Amino acid sequence: MNGLDYAVVAVYLVAVVTFGSYFAKFQKNTKSYFLTDQSVPWWAICFTVVATETSTLTFIGVPASAYAGNWTFLQLAAGYVIGRMIVSTLFLPRYFRGAMVTSYQLLQQRFGSSVNSISAGLFLLTRSLADGIRLYVTALAISIVTGVPVNVAVLVLGVAMIIYTVRGGSAAVIWTDVVQMFIYIAGALIVFFALLWQIPGGWSEVIRLGSAAGKFSIINLSFNPTIPYTLWAGVAGGIALTLATHGTDQFLVQRLLSADSPRGAARGLVLSGFIVFAQFTLFLTIGAMLYAYHQHFPLTAALPRNDAILPQFIVDHLPHGLIGFIIAAIVAAALSPSINAMAATTVNDFYVKYVKTNASEASLLRLSKQLTVFWGVVQLGVALGAQYLDRSLLDSGLSVLSLTSGPVLGAFLIGVLTSRVGARAMLIGMAAGTITVGWIWWTNAAGFTWFALAGAAMTSAVALVASIVIPREFSSTSPRENTV
Repeated sequence: MNGLDYAVVAVYLVAVVTFGSYFAKFQKNTKSYFLTDQSVPWWAICFTVVATETSTLTFIGVPASAYAGNWTFLQLAAGYVIGRMIVSTLFLPRYFRGAMVTSYQLLQQRFGSSVNSISAGLFLLTRSLADGIRLYVTALAISIVTGVPVNVAVLVLGVAMIIYTVRGGSAAVIWTDVVQMFIYIAGALIVFFALLWQIPGGWSEVIRLGSAAGKFSIINLSFNPTIPYTLWAGVAGGIALTLATHGTDQFLVQRLLSADSPRGAARGLVLSGFIVFAQFTLFLTIGAMLYAYHQHFPLTAALPRNDAILPQFIVDHLPHGLIGFIIAAIVAAALSPSINAMAATTVNDFYVKYVKTNASEASLLRLSKQLTVFWGVVQLGVALGAQYLDRSLLDSGLSVLSLTSGPVLGAFLIGVLTSRVGARAMLIGMAAGTITVGWIWWTNAAGFTWFALAGAAMTSAVALVASIVIPREFSSTSPRENTV
C-alpha cells in the first residue's frame, strides 16, 4: 500500500466513527440506546441483518472455502433462508407481543431466572469468542496487505468499533450497517471484475477450469456426519443455526426488535435470506475465479493458510487506491459490532435483576455505555489470542456459535411450543444438550453444522422426558418484568 491507500482507509474509519457518533444526540434513555425507539423501517432491517451476519469471515473465508474446495457451502445458505421464514412466524410475534428488550426475557417469563440467566450468560460467552475471531480475521487481512502487525490492526479496528458504538448506540450500529453493506458488496464486485479481466480467456476459462476441478459442485449427498457441508447437514443444520442466531441470539434479535412494526421485522428478515444467498454465491464465485487465476499464475510461495488467498491477490494485483477501497470494504464487513447487544443483555438480564432493581434511567444509560466499552475490550483480547488458531477461520467462527446455540434454542422451542416443562426439567435438558454437543465436538463425531441441531434436539427431548417426573414449579403469564 502507498499513501493513497492508507488515506482511503483512514478517511473511511474516520467517516464511520463520525457517522456513528451522530446518533448520540437521539439517546434519551436505554430504550433508545438499545432499540432506537423501534423506528427502523423494514428495508433497513433487511440490510442491517445482512451486514450483521456478513463479517470478514464471509469476505475472506467463503472465497477461501471455494478456492480449496467447492460450492457446497450454499447448502447451508439454503437452510438459512428456510430458517428465517420459521423465525418470522414462531418467535417474532412473541417478542413484539411482550414488548421485550432482549430475547432472553422470553425465557424469564416462561421459566424464571435460572434458565434466563444461563442462556444470557452463554450468549455473552460465545459472542465474545466468535466476534473476537471476526475481528482477528479483519486484522489478518489488513496485516497481509499493509504489513502492519496484526496486533496493531486489531487495536485500531477495535478502538474505532468501541467509539462509534458507545456514542451512537444501536442506531449507530444499524444505520452504519446499512451503509457498509453496499461498501463491501462494491468491494467484492471490484475483485470479481479485476479477476475476470486478468484471467486469460475470461469467464469461459473460469468455467472450464472450475468445472474440471469440481469447483461448482453444490450438492453433496453423503451421509457421513463428519462432512460439514452435505445436503442434510446444510439444510437441517442451516435451519437450526438460523433459528438460534436469528431467533434467539440477542445480537440479531436486537436488530429485529428495533423495527417499526412486527410485520416490518418479518419482511426484512425473510428478504435478507435471499440477499445473503446471492451474496454467498458471489463470494464463492470469487473463490473459483481465484483458483482459475492461480492455474495460470501459480503462487511463488506457500501461503500461511488458505484464508490469505484473497488478501494476497488484492495486494499483488490491484492498483493503488482500489487496494485502499477493498481494505475499507473488508473493514466494513467487520464493523458490525455485537457489544451494544451484549451490554443490553448484561443490563436487562443481570444488573436490574440481581444488582439494583430500582436503578434510575440515567444511571442505567451510563452503565450501558460503560458495559459497551467493557465487552469491546473483551473482544479485543479474544482477537489477539485468535492468531494461534490452527484451523479454518470460517469454520472456527461458525463452530463457536454452534457449540452453545443448540441448548439455548432447545429452551426457546420448548418455551414457545409447550407449557408442560418447568424450569428444573429445562435445566436438565440444557445440561444434556451441552454435554452432547461437547462430546460431538471433542470426538469429531460430526461436523459443526450439526451442533445446533443436535444440541436443540437433545435438550428438547430430555426436558420433555424430565417433565414427566419433575412437576412444573414456575408459572408466568404476566407481561415482561423488566423493561429498561
